[in-house]
Amino acid sequence: MSTPLDGQVVVISGGGRGLGRAFALDLAARGARIVVNNRNRVVDDQGLGPADHVVAEIKAMGGEAVAEHGDVTDPATASNVVRLALDTWGRIDACVTSAAISGPAMFHKTTPEAFEAVMRTNVLGSSQIAAACSAVMREQRHGRIVLVSSAAGLHGEPTVSAYAASKGALISLGKTIAVEGASRGVHTNVLLPYATTQMTDAGMDARYREAMDASAVAPVVAALVSPASTLNGQVIVAAAGGLRVATSVEWGTVALTPGADDPAELASLLERSRKGPAHEYAHAQDGFQDFAKELTA
Repeated sequence: MSTPLDGQVVVISGGGRGLGRAFALDLAARGARIVVNNRNRVVDDQGLGPADHVVAEIKAMGGEAVAEHGDVTDPATASNVVRLALDTWGRIDACVTSAAISGPAMFHKTTPEAFEAVMRTNVLGSSQIAAACSAVMREQRHGRIVLVSSAAGLHGEPTVSAYAASKGALISLGKTIAVEGASRGVHTNVLLPYATTQMTDAGMDARYREAMDASAVAPVVAALVSPASTLNGQVIVAAAGGLRVATSVEWGTVALTPGADDPAELASLLERSRKGPAHEYAHAQDGFQDFAKELTA
């Protein structure tokens, strides 16, 4: 019996390990054909890297997959991934950006080089892959993009300032390209997973390590890349068989008082705002128009 993903071509960056591997295996089991991208930072005695091993796993269960070994920080990798997908199957239906690094350090101790390395992999790497795939999808007038972010990008997290900044950038990027792609049938959503992976294992609370299996998040990705999905611009926290929707909220509009330059008065105004109605917007221009209208009415 066919499934909604039979024959769909899905590009997955960082697909050789952790969450990316879990997504690749799950989507392949559902009939998707997978381009597994993962740099060969470590290879075995046969010269095979993480992407090669995931491709072998997929083929062993009767699926179709090809490996691509480029580093996502290299702009050429995005072109190579797209070319590989088109040369192999003639189309790209979905893209999942999962490649990421962390680089833990207190903000005041982070070197510019270390901060840049995280931003290059997590922001530029993800955006380059997504943009190259999006260009193809827009021509097809169909496509699904899932940017893998983190709750660190939503709330911040001590000791991983670069990582949190990069993941926050992906949330705003995803919401932006969701609006841009809607008219061309290209839908983008942002996933904020909790999972035990090589990146999180050392800091994972032992009480939840087993429940935070990466495969528990995979069904959400399967739904988001389905051609039947109409979801667009959603930010979804997922883990351990559950999910939460996350939104950006502006609270009540409060006029500045003459004493607003006083810290105590400013704190009072902020508290009044928090007691007001919540405002959510599809994009920043909607927020500006509403704010300006309320203040000038």
